[in-house]
Amino acid sequence: MSDKINRTIVYVDGFNLYFGMMESGFSNCRWLDIRKMIETSLSANQQLICIKYFTSRVTNNPAKQKRQNTYLEALEVSGINIIYGLYKAKVIDCMNCGHSWQIANEKMTDVNIATHLITDAFTDKYDTAILISGDSDLVPPIKAVHQYFNQKNVSVFFPPERHNNTVANAAKGSMILGRKKLSSNQFADEVTKEDGYILRRPKEWD
Repeated sequence: MSDKINRTIVYVDGFNLYFGMMESGFSNCRWLDIRKMIETSLSANQQLICIKYFTSRVTNNPAKQKRQNTYLEALEVSGINIIYGLYKAKVIDCMNCGHSWQIANEKMTDVNIATHLITDAFTDKYDTAILISGDSDLVPPIKAVHQYFNQKNVSVFFPPERHNNTVANAAKGSMILGRKKLSSNQFADEVTKEDGYILRRPKEWD
């Protein structure tokens, strides 16, 4: 193995990771210390440049908003950069009963990830990119990096229940984040911000 330093940037699809954990029954792993998880997964010659976490702020549920804000602040304490998309409400009309209701959809995350992945390659910010997502919409930017920057590698860490063969085939390496990896890399129950404010693990996440 080469001793050359391998600059590594990590791109996290926040909702893909969150819902993967929820659908797999790993809901008690949501207080995930992503930096710690990544640092325990890198090889000796890999230098972690930064971690970028892509998400949108929940707007339709105050309790969920509070829990999300607490977690996002904990991520920031660990030095993770957060890039926001949009969380848009869509009105659904029932033709049978005449009732209407709103559902919220996350927007822009895949576009934001693709933009950063390609821009960081173009400006030579990394040698290896690690993508935490199973979203097949990210296959084109993965292929573009490999086609136009053939010395760079994009690897994928699949969230639970998110393995996708199309994504795996486009990447130059992949693994699945299992329960052991997630559960052994949790924040402490209390995370202290720089100003002394204490962020506490939401009780609903126990």
